[in-house]
Amino acid sequence: MPKIGQMLDVQASQPAAERFLCEVAYVNDGDTLRCTDGTRVRLHAVAAREADETCSPGHPCPAATAASATTELRRLAANRTISCEPVGQSYDRVTAICWSSAEVEINCAMIRSGTTLVWEKFD
Repeated sequence: MPKIGQMLDVQASQPAAERFLCEVAYVNDGDTLRCTDGTRVRLHAVAAREADETCSPGHPCPAATAASATTELRRLAANRTISCEPVGQSYDRVTAICWSSAEVEINCAMIRSGTTLVWEKFD
């Protein structure tokens, strides 16, 4: 499993066929979005506060607000088509590493923005 810091290098070596396209219909919060086909995507190894500003027990708890993380994910992905590489499942969501059309890795961009944290347990 690649580490967050290594994902940019790994992305270039992965065949595009392993990715799926997601036309982003809605950003739920700072680490989850929904595609127009109904697919729910959870950003792999990224932790944001819940919409009610809490942090679930056992989850990393960023200092940034949930609202700021949601705003940042909207800036990066809302109303755009992104490509995502599935890594696993989390409840009824696909966990994935996702890229913008300009090949910006959204997972890393969220962490670099300071609005989310790396979830070491899954990195």
